[in-house]
Order: sequence, then C-alpha cells, then structure tokens
Amino acid sequence: MSTAKYFLICGAAVFAVVGLMGYFKRPAVVKAPDGNVQEVAIPKAMLLPKKEVRLEIRPEVKKPPPALPIASPAPSPASSGHLPDADRMKQLFATDSSQLPIVETVSYTSRAPWIKGRPAWIADYASYYNTSRHFIARSLNRKPDYFSQKVSPGDRFNVFKKGKNLEFYLLIDLSRCRMWFYYLDLDQNERVLLKTYRVGVGRIDAKRKSGFLSPIGKYSLGDKIAIYKPGTMGFFQEEKTEMMRVFGTRWIPFDQELEGCSEASKGFGLHGAPWMASGAEGSSALVEDRSKIGAYDSDGCIRLASEDIEEIFSIVITKPTTIELVKDFCDAKMPGIEKNP
Repeated sequence: MSTAKYFLICGAAVFAVVGLMGYFKRPAVVKAPDGNVQEVAIPKAMLLPKKEVRLEIRPEVKKPPPALPIASPAPSPASSGHLPDADRMKQLFATDSSQLPIVETVSYTSRAPWIKGRPAWIADYASYYNTSRHFIARSLNRKPDYFSQKVSPGDRFNVFKKGKNLEFYLLIDLSRCRMWFYYLDLDQNERVLLKTYRVGVGRIDAKRKSGFLSPIGKYSLGDKIAIYKPGTMGFFQEEKTEMMRVFGTRWIPFDQELEGCSEASKGFGLHGAPWMASGAEGSSALVEDRSKIGAYDSDGCIRLASEDIEEIFSIVITKPTTIELVKDFCDAKMPGIEKNP
C-alpha cells in the first residue's frame, strides 16, 4: 500500500472517530496510528454497565396524633373547690329587719314579767331566752365586746327566739383546715350556713384512721367550758402553766361520741390559738401565735383565732351543738335541707 493511500485511510478513520465523538459526547483519550493522542467519544455500547442502585422512596406515613389522656371523672363541687361560703354574723346580731329568723330583738326593762320581787338583770334575760350573756353583750355593744354589760331601760339587743327548736352544727374538713358553722331549725328541717372559718387541726399521722391526730366522726360538745385571761393558771400534761399559752382565750370540750367516731371524745375540744411571750426584753406580755391557724400542728384539738373562738363560744354554749369531723367536705352527713335565707 502506497504512502498516500495509507494517510488517506488514516485521515478517514480520524474524521470518523471525531464524528462519533461529537455524536456521543463521551470523551476518551485514544492514540491514533500516527502516534498523535486524540480525545474521542466512547459509544454507550462500549461503556461497562454500572451497577444499578435503586433508591426505594417509601411513601410518607403520617403518624396518628398522640392519644389524648383519658379524662378522669369530673370532680364533685366539693373536691373542685366550689365549697359553700358565708358570713351572716351581722344578720345574727342585727336589730332591724335584716336579722335572721332565729333571733328576736327585745328592749330592756328592769320590770321583767318573769321576775318577781326584784329588778331583772342581763343574766336574767340570758337565762329566760336561753341565750348567753356574751351573745347579749355583743348585740348590746354593737361590736365583738363580750364582757361589757352596762344596760339602761329601753336599750335593745338580740336574744334567741323564745320557743324556737334550735341547734348548732359545726363541720370540719381536716384536709382543708376549714370549718362551716350552721344553725339547724329542727321544726323546719332546715340548716343555714352562718359562717366559714380557717382552723388548725392535728398533726398528720398515717397510723390514725383519720390520717391526723384529730379524729373523724360526730361528737356532741360539752358544757365544761372555760374562759382564760392573762394570769389564769392551770395544769396541762401534769404541769402547771398559764392556760392561754395552750388554749388561747376559750375552751369548749367534746362530750360524747355520736356516730362513726375514730377516737374517744376525752381530751379533744375547740379552743383558741396558743399565746406566747412577745419576746421583748423584760416583758411578760403574751401575743397570739396565729401561725397555728390553718396548720396541721395540734395534738388533735381544733384551734381557732381568738376572735373566731370567742364568737362561736358566745353563740353555741346555751344550745345543743354537734361537731362533725371529716377528711373531705363531700364525706359529710349533715342533717336537714340547706337553705339560704
């Protein structure tokens, strides 16, 4: 083969390769017969097959929304905090038309028809109307003054309505340190809430049925009541002490177990918060320890602020009174139908 023909064939081959490169656009490096290095395109058919990698795209799965917590039964009004509340003391001592139906207003005269041969005193009115002198004094003085009993003809004051079949009922919720004070109209089978109070109760004790040193159950209140003033001495736990330091200004004992009582009544009662030395150097003055109210701190008795126990004392000491202690208000078994006057 002549040299010219050889170069003609090689040239044709080169042009063919260049054409194929333009067609497939897959560049590669090859060496031409004349020793020149050329960049050519490699046909798809000449490429080694690549390992096929399949990416599996799973359809998005929507997660269901988290399950809502199962709602517990709706609490009772008592458990949810919707407890009855009132303060009708002004109506109890009012001498106008706003007064409660269990009281009546009388005008003082020394010539009382039920007293013969001598003038009538406040004590006589108290005895005749089965009302305490403390109650009459507060009504007479128009303020919580339970001792001043100066009276003049024509002075007006409240007494419990003569012939009214009346009792009182105290309900104590140990868990909440609260007390509800009702009167019971036995003739009408009605109870009316007079007032609610914060109280101190016994220390927590899981070994007791009540869960506290205070008992649960219904008790009657007794008549071995006491009034304490600074300097009044007595014995507590076999030690002589100033009684206000333990019982505050008033003491009303539990008397008899009536229903569902977890402890005997002896030793339990309602009384004031303890008083303690003021702390001033050289001073023997006593001050009331109000931190004991609303606390689980006593040996089992029920503590009230001085103004509260004095108020209750003036009302209940001449009438039959029941006290019911429960763990929760909704556990109470109160008599009568509740009425709002």
